[in-house]
Amino acid sequence: MNTSTIQTEREPALLKAARMEKARGTPLWFMRQAGRVLPEYRKVRGKHSLLDICRNPELAATVTMQPVERFDVDAAIIFADIVTPLVGVGIDVQLVEKVGPVIDPPIRSEGDLERLRPLDPGEDVPYMLEALRLVRSALPVEKALVGFSGAPFTLATYLIEGGPSRNYATTKAMMYGQPDLWHGLMSRLSDMIVAYLRAQAGAGAQMLQLFDSWVGWLSRRDYSEYVFPYTREIVAAVKATGVPVIHFATGSGGLNEVIRDSGADVIGVDWRVPLDEAWASLGDVAVQGNLDPAVLLGPPDVVREQTRDVLRRAGGRPGHIFNLGHGFLPQTPVDNIMHMIDCVREWDASHAS
Repeated sequence: MNTSTIQTEREPALLKAARMEKARGTPLWFMRQAGRVLPEYRKVRGKHSLLDICRNPELAATVTMQPVERFDVDAAIIFADIVTPLVGVGIDVQLVEKVGPVIDPPIRSEGDLERLRPLDPGEDVPYMLEALRLVRSALPVEKALVGFSGAPFTLATYLIEGGPSRNYATTKAMMYGQPDLWHGLMSRLSDMIVAYLRAQAGAGAQMLQLFDSWVGWLSRRDYSEYVFPYTREIVAAVKATGVPVIHFATGSGGLNEVIRDSGADVIGVDWRVPLDEAWASLGDVAVQGNLDPAVLLGPPDVVREQTRDVLRRAGGRPGHIFNLGHGFLPQTPVDNIMHMIDCVREWDASHAS
């Protein structure tokens, strides 16, 4: 067997799935797998704040590797917070326990835009790039390293609302009533995200995920007009690095016909739409998902039944990456995560050709 054949066989299964090629079984990883549910993470978190971990490359790398070592998943996702690039350019962000990011003062006027200067990743977030390099050197060749960023709409909601929101009313009011300010904000955030993701690719990330956590609050019309053009531009700019892009949004079933034209290599779908229906609406593209995270709070027989249902709906088609429909809930039992993973591996073994 020649060297190129060996390298091809050890290529991360996630990368093959992104190209819709047959992989070794169903590749799997999980959003929020680094942290939250793991006792080894909570031990680190007991001594350090979340942002302190993010700013310490060795600690961030350690936390990133914990789920790979515990669960033998097919990818590591770098440990960072969605607001990391905002912090990097000097936005005052407080991560409030059981609340989330809080920004005071929020962005509400043209003058406020000046607080969002361009991001220089090497100067502004060097710790994240170093953490990526550390993880890549420690990660087995067959495991993928995933980098990520929040999408411009999601970051904009935090900047405008000043924190999490129940209805994003202030954000929508700006979209409708101050379109110049809205587009100025989205343009600056898009430039920041492109620089951030391209730097991650340069530091060793092999896939990049764009998280649009709150875009499901928009109608298809508003998404198409106020958000999608920026998403498409970001995906195109990032894909120019040669690194595949995953687009993930929650509550986005009604937006799939628009999102499929984003150019993303992989579309993540949440749990609200059955996987086969979502895939049919997305067309010829790789799909990631989509077990409801809350299922993992149930008994093992429910975990098994619903895990197998996702796999049945995927139908063994190349291009499926098993994941949750969002991140792990903090109270998720580790034993249930292991049971879910075992169900996927058993399914693959019983359906191997």
